[in-house]
Amino acid sequence: MPLPESLKFIGSTLSWTVRAGCVAHLIHEYVYEFTETRGESMLPTLQARHDYVHALKTHRYGRNVTMGDCIVATKPSDPEHRVCKRITGMPGDVILVDPSSSSSLTNSPTESVAHDGFNKYIRVPEGHVWVTGDNLCHSLDSRSYSVLPMALIKGKIVAANSMDKGLRDPISGSFWFWNLRWIGNSYSSE
Repeated sequence: MPLPESLKFIGSTLSWTVRAGCVAHLIHEYVYEFTETRGESMLPTLQARHDYVHALKTHRYGRNVTMGDCIVATKPSDPEHRVCKRITGMPGDVILVDPSSSSSLTNSPTESVAHDGFNKYIRVPEGHVWVTGDNLCHSLDSRSYSVLPMALIKGKIVAANSMDKGLRDPISGSFWFWNLRWIGNSYSSE
């Protein structure tokens, strides 16, 4: 007994839906990600709210990333959260950890001597990078959780959209796909 046409249609639709879901998952996992960012750590590069970043997954695990690239990574101290940061140290680099930790504004005179940030250096080990936010005073980054294993890098940020400003650029008035702006490497001479 042949199946009714309505049952064939439901089966075909379900089959194509599962296939499309699998393709979408593979693209999201291995090729491209479009995700919202929140927080002040990357100001002025990324807004504190309503910014969505475009991340290329071909840079997963730190493949072909360089100093100055913005990345999306799993937060080492909380694997349930992701972070957007800029790479400010590559394997083998010697990093001054945090000169602001010796500030008399945030520490008592005895704490300033004990926390002399001008004497704390770290060599970034192989397979790791040093990451910081562009807005250092509002960023939890390698200065708090130390070096970031390259295995936690999920992708390289190449562009961002500001979804709170409408379809037109508020300054020039020109139409550009939801205020798309390219995020380049701030350390590159290109």
